Amino acid sequence: MLWAQGLTIQSPLRYLALGDSYTIGQSVSPVARWPAQLADSLALRGYETEALRVIATTGWRTDNLINAIRNQNLEDENYNLVSILIGVNNQYQGRPFSQYIEEFPALVDSAIRYAGGDKDKVFIVSIPDYAYTPFGQQSSNPDEISMELDQYNAFSKHIADSMQITYFDITPISRQGLQIPSYVANDGLHPSGVQYTEWVKLMLEVIDQRISAVDGSDQSTTLHVRISPNPTSEMIIIEIPENEFSKPCRISIYDMDGKLMMERRLLENISEVSINTLADGIYVVSIQAKGTFAVRKLILKRS
Repeated sequence: MLWAQGLTIQSPLRYLALGDSYTIGQSVSPVARWPAQLADSLALRGYETEALRVIATTGWRTDNLINAIRNQNLEDENYNLVSILIGVNNQYQGRPFSQYIEEFPALVDSAIRYAGGDKDKVFIVSIPDYAYTPFGQQSSNPDEISMELDQYNAFSKHIADSMQITYFDITPISRQGLQIPSYVANDGLHPSGVQYTEWVKLMLEVIDQRISAVDGSDQSTTLHVRISPNPTSEMIIIEIPENEFSKPCRISIYDMDGKLMMERRLLENISEVSINTLADGIYVVSIQAKGTFAVRKLILKRS
């Protein structure tokens, strides 16, 4: 289990993502949707996904989402992570802002209920700014779009702060859509998989602060691991208590973007692993043994 600025993540992960086209990933493949990318990145860190359910449809407003989740008994599904990103269609379809003020807090309350009543298992994502897309630029007043979305996001941030719920502000990333065309999908409106990757990186910056704590404190569920020396220059020693070691046991080393850099089998509970092929930097080390795991931060520094 890890905590990140009040956000609790458990393994196995049972994740419910609530939203609209930005959550369903309009115009991108299912694996490129940001909830799927987030689940994949957490898996790299040892947090396996048992369930990922997306309840989202292009064009949904807050009231559409409320109606969609009503009477589904989602609180019985034992979700331990719930995200919510909603509101752009309230703005786009010209609904009164008062509707969002009334309905968004109700959706957050529902998200908490679906997370077993634990607000630390819920996070809110800000609304991206579609003014910074070719579609948005065809509007008579793109600046007005941005100002109105700022109002929506200020309110959702206020709700998050007042309820002490984790909030990820991805809007500045979306506002690079004209400067970086690859951030926009082929439809000229929605974020691309590339932009969603940047959203997930922002989320992981918060999460990795916890799972990669330099002090070496235990971040595993049951597997206790010591990595030394850390920092290191070319070799590390992995020590696992003999009564916890079991085969197969695997060490995986990822860079801070989640790219697998090295993978080895560990044959003994005390093993030496050479990392002299890796460049200096900070890495995430995942060690898995028969369903248990540990995650550590590793610093490689030769000078």
